[in-house]
Amino acid sequence: MKKYEERNNVIGELVKEYREKRNLSKSEVSRQLQLHAVYIDRTELHRMETGRMIIKDFELIALFKVLKIPFDKLRDLVE
Repeated sequence: MKKYEERNNVIGELVKEYREKRNLSKSEVSRQLQLHAVYIDRTELHRMETGRMIIKDFELIALFKVLKIPFDKLRDLVE
């Protein structure tokens, strides 16, 4: 499996930052993701946030919508 700087994803820390800014638990984010037909439980969300799980494109979009992360933040991660 390919990794970037020993991580399976580059946005996990950003997801955690915005989840905490919004005062949302992992369980609450999981419930809100279900409204977007994305089924991620709190354990998987923890693995995403710690860079141990690959995030699919549709999961990324749903996370950005639920957490109200500006899409410019994604660009900032790779510049």
